[in-house]
Amino acid sequence: MRTISHVLIVANFQKDLDGSMIEEVTAYLASRGMSYTVFGYQEEAVLPANFEEFDLAVSLGGDGTVLYCARLIQHLSIPILAVNLGSFGFITEITRDEWREALESYERGDLGISSRVMLRVTVERKDGQVFSAHGLNDATINASGLSRVVHLRILINSTHLGDFHSDGAIVATPTGSTAYSLAAGGPIVHTDMDALILTPICPFTLSIRPVIISGNDVISIEAVKGQRTGLNLSVDGQQIFSLQEGDLITLEKSHSRAQIIESDKRNFYEVVRSKLKWSGG
Repeated sequence: MRTISHVLIVANFQKDLDGSMIEEVTAYLASRGMSYTVFGYQEEAVLPANFEEFDLAVSLGGDGTVLYCARLIQHLSIPILAVNLGSFGFITEITRDEWREALESYERGDLGISSRVMLRVTVERKDGQVFSAHGLNDATINASGLSRVVHLRILINSTHLGDFHSDGAIVATPTGSTAYSLAAGGPIVHTDMDALILTPICPFTLSIRPVIISGNDVISIEAVKGQRTGLNLSVDGQQIFSLQEGDLITLEKSHSRAQIIESDKRNFYEVVRSKLKWSGG
């Protein structure tokens, strides 16, 4: 049996316009004698003062809400019950009709936890570190203005992998392998794997292909001087940072992991088959 006393509810109010789902969850928790705090999905992630008391997070929304929730609590290592209130979701395996059963199954110890690799991203400039972030899905470097080819120098563990002339580059976790990286031609990687995926975006040279690397490897990307456009760094599509020529972006596995409660209704391969419509329809 697992004990649940204090619950953090991270809610996307745009997915629950009338508040009925939040009301349903909070009423249930109160009836069970569990305390809770409702935290709105917003741009700046700042935890409430009592954050150390939480032993479970409930994400109400879609995949974007889970990404936000994972970043919000990445240093707490508490499990996330990801409830899908939208129509599409790879991370949110539990539907709005299954959350109560899933929570009780988790309490009984019947549901496992998927420990997901998270990404740590830093940017170094000549004056020192100017940006740091964590993400569950991916980090993307691309042009900030009109679509133009950018020049990125890629190193893995200080070994020069190559110079990429492309629309940009994506470094994804296994969780993020089914997101932007997949659309750019990257591979689908099981969420339990300890790996990172480097995916070029529309490379000028067709021989440049996606690369799966060990989770222990460190990727460094230099924004080579002489760019014909401005550059942006995006982490999980939610944190945007303007890069400068000469910046060094370091991407590596974070010490933190996202603890996602698994569904017993469907597994990873069933989700992939359903979401990508591999069975037709």
